Amino acid sequence: MKATYQKHTLQFKRPSGTSRGILKTKQTWFIKISDKNNFGIGECGILRGLSVDDRPDYEEKLKWTCQNIYLGKEKLLTELIEFPSIQIGVEMAFASLAAANPYELFPSNFTQGKQGITINGLIWMGDFSFMKEQIEEKLQLGFSCVKLKIGAIDFEAELDLLKKIRAQFTADEVELRVDANGAFHPDDAFEKIKYLSELDLHSIEQPIKANQWKQMAQLCEKTPLPIALDEELIGVFNVTNRQELIQTIQPQYIILKPSLVGGFANTKHWIDLAEQQKVGWWITSALESNIGLSGIAQFTQTLQNNMPQGLGTGSLYTNNIPSPLEVKGEKLWYNPNLNWGKI
Repeated sequence: MKATYQKHTLQFKRPSGTSRGILKTKQTWFIKISDKNNFGIGECGILRGLSVDDRPDYEEKLKWTCQNIYLGKEKLLTELIEFPSIQIGVEMAFASLAAANPYELFPSNFTQGKQGITINGLIWMGDFSFMKEQIEEKLQLGFSCVKLKIGAIDFEAELDLLKKIRAQFTADEVELRVDANGAFHPDDAFEKIKYLSELDLHSIEQPIKANQWKQMAQLCEKTPLPIALDEELIGVFNVTNRQELIQTIQPQYIILKPSLVGGFANTKHWIDLAEQQKVGWWITSALESNIGLSGIAQFTQTLQNNMPQGLGTGSLYTNNIPSPLEVKGEKLWYNPNLNWGKI
């Protein structure tokens, strides 16, 4: 058995705004395992400034992983605990190697093209007119759930935008999710959430920065708007700490990015903990290429969660890997009649 890796820099079609700045490119790495005549492929992708494994020794660890591929999946996953994005790449590559079709990691009605996954439309940060333009585009495409990144422009302007959307579309017609990416200050977060709650929103992601458990727990306890944890889950490797986090904060939802929390097994562990505490959840991609997005979507399908998932990121890039993934209306589909392109 041999393994190699290669870097791929994804180019955004248009710069995309987040509370951490404007994204123009996204670095990712593909790991390939070869065993006799078979191969397996996985993706290791980090988000700069957010992934816990955004470290100077990242490629060095990738090289070590390839050199030690003979250790097998379970041993490698243990050794890679501080590198969650390499963990999922390894998981994907071994699942791919074992599969009848190396691109169908979790065969299902989804990979057969018989069932799609409902997804939310993603609205990037920007000025009022740009965000309004995106929303109208998503609604015209048939999305009934849209997620807006907030916290970059003036809060009053964002509130005004949301009010105008609500004036046109009721909560029954369009489900609105907002993601603050930790942009609110604990001192005024509750007041802002209160204003937002008057607009019949579904939820708000990560209103304040992570690692403020006490303040976040207080918000979750008295919030008039369901709160979803996102960044809060990153870097929590210890099983006991995960349990303590869920029990202490008692959020209404958690949002899982498998590339940021350590792959499929770790994502499932978070879900089990959440369900024990009657906490809801959904899964989101972390701007992977179609290789990673497809693996995450296939995994998501096995979990049978009917909420809109955050998996609509495949069309963001000019140089993505051609794939059978297609977005039709508000659903992500896998078209088995389409071929994968070369990496």
